[in-house]
Amino acid sequence: MKKMVSIQGVTGSFHHIAAMKLISDTVSFVPCLSFDDTIETLLKGEVEAAIVALENSIAGSILPNYALIDTNDLQITSECYIDVQHNLMALPGQDISQIKEVQSHPMAILQCKSYLKRHPHIKLVEAKDTAEVARRISEEQTMGVAAIASVEAAHQFGLNILGQSIQTIKHNETRFVLVKKKRDSNDMGLCNKASFKFELHHKRGSLASILNVMSDCNLNLTKIQSLPKIHTPWKYAFFVDVTFDQFEEYQKAVEIITIMAENFKILGVYKNAKND
Repeated sequence: MKKMVSIQGVTGSFHHIAAMKLISDTVSFVPCLSFDDTIETLLKGEVEAAIVALENSIAGSILPNYALIDTNDLQITSECYIDVQHNLMALPGQDISQIKEVQSHPMAILQCKSYLKRHPHIKLVEAKDTAEVARRISEEQTMGVAAIASVEAAHQFGLNILGQSIQTIKHNETRFVLVKKKRDSNDMGLCNKASFKFELHHKRGSLASILNVMSDCNLNLTKIQSLPKIHTPWKYAFFVDVTFDQFEEYQKAVEIITIMAENFKILGVYKNAKND
């Protein structure tokens, strides 16, 4: 029996591309049109894992997804980085002058604003997913409407690419992670990256002390993101990514930080994809 993995979006979406990079072809994908639904299928046991985007090199952290992982006590088991290339596509036999409306995910539209401004006759409409719009155009044979999606989506749904790599910033990466209910029992000796969360009061030196521990234990801080505790004024939660060469040094840092910080939680220990 094939393993089941949920993704936000349909075939040809960037989450689908990430899933194919992270998982073998013996897996079946369950498409979902929201991150909440993607995680819900995992929590209900309908799938074994889920693919979630965590950050983009242009837009930064996707904070609601960090909250989904934290709130539901999920574990990051692997990661990958996808070079997101946006393309304008429509049914064959049309050119850009015949396109009256462009539909896509709000982030895709935002990242292609400079290109779209050159075509003021086009109406912009937000949708839940990039590739889902491409699929709908293909299935309904909708003329005059274009999608912003991946090359894979154009090939999958038989659409013609009217504009290639139309995003304003040409090098645009998104980080995707594979999350599960429990941490994999893989060899920790192969892991060299970890994600964790802790809380601190807003007082002088509290964060600096934690960062000093990481440095003393030879951890390389690759990301830090703070979020206020909504019901506790002036208290913050910090989401941190670190890389390390020796797992023992990471363990030592965790032991110390667990004592110094509040509500320390490991969100995942896995292999750093940037080293691949």
